[in-house]
Amino acid sequence: MGCNHDCASCSSNCGGENDLHEKLNEFSTVRHVIGVVSGKGGVGKSLVTSMLAVTANRMGKNAAILDADITGPSVPKSFGITKKAVGNELGILPVRTETGIEIMSVNLLLKNETDPVVWRAPMITGTVKQFWSDVLWNDIDYMFVDMPPGTGDIPLTVFQSIPLDGIIVVTSPQELVGMIVEKAVKMAELMNVPVLGIVENMSYFQCPECGKRHSVFGESHVDEIAARYNTKVLAKLPIDPDLAATVDAGKVEQFEGSYLDDIFEKLGLE
Repeated sequence: MGCNHDCASCSSNCGGENDLHEKLNEFSTVRHVIGVVSGKGGVGKSLVTSMLAVTANRMGKNAAILDADITGPSVPKSFGITKKAVGNELGILPVRTETGIEIMSVNLLLKNETDPVVWRAPMITGTVKQFWSDVLWNDIDYMFVDMPPGTGDIPLTVFQSIPLDGIIVVTSPQELVGMIVEKAVKMAELMNVPVLGIVENMSYFQCPECGKRHSVFGESHVDEIAARYNTKVLAKLPIDPDLAATVDAGKVEQFEGSYLDDIFEKLGLE
C-alpha cells in the first residue's frame, strides 16, 4: 500500500519482483552471511570481523570475509596477504589465507595496497555487489561482511543486495559512540535486518601484574543499549597489546585469546 515503485528508496522487505538481492554466483555456496557494522570508525570493526572468521575456522567451519570497506580496506593486512586475486572464465577467485579463510577485498585487486580508491558512490557500490555475485565462494559456512562505518551508500547497498542473516554491531565504551551505535541499530530495523548482537571492543584493560580491570575509555553502556533494543551483548573485548601486535604483523590467525569462543552458540547458528 502506498508503493511508489521506487525500490531503491524503499526499506520494505516485500520480496517477489521488488527483491533487490543480487544473485550469488551459480558456482558458489554460502550458507550464512553476517554483516559487521559500526556507527563510526576507529572502534575495531575490521579486527572483530577478522577474529570472527578465525574463530569460525577454528570450529571447523569454512569461513570467508567480504571486505565491503572499499575506501578503507584493512582485512588483507590483518592476515598478511600480499598476493593478488585472479579470475577465470567462471568468475573471480578469492584469496585464501594460511588456514583456508577466503577473502575478497579491493586491496587484492589494486597494483599497490596503498593506492587510494578515489571512486564515486555508484562504482563503489557496484564493486560490493560484484564481490557477492562474481566471486567464486567455495562452500562457505559463514561469510562475514566488513562494512564501512556509518549509515551511507555501502551499508544500504549491502542491506539491500546481500541476503544477510543479520548484523553484529561493534562499539566501544564511550558514551558518544553509544549514541552512534543506536543509529546503526535503527538503520537495521528500518531495513528489516535482524540485529544479532553487539560486540564491545576496548571494553577494559586487565593489568597483567595485579589482574585488576581498568575502564580506560569510561564505564560501559553496552548492556543498556542492548536491553533497549532487545538484543544481546555477544562479547566484551579487552585492550590486548599482544593481539594488536599480532594483527599489525599480519598474523591474526595466530592470536591466542578465546574472547569469541562462545559467540556462535550465543548467535544460535549451526
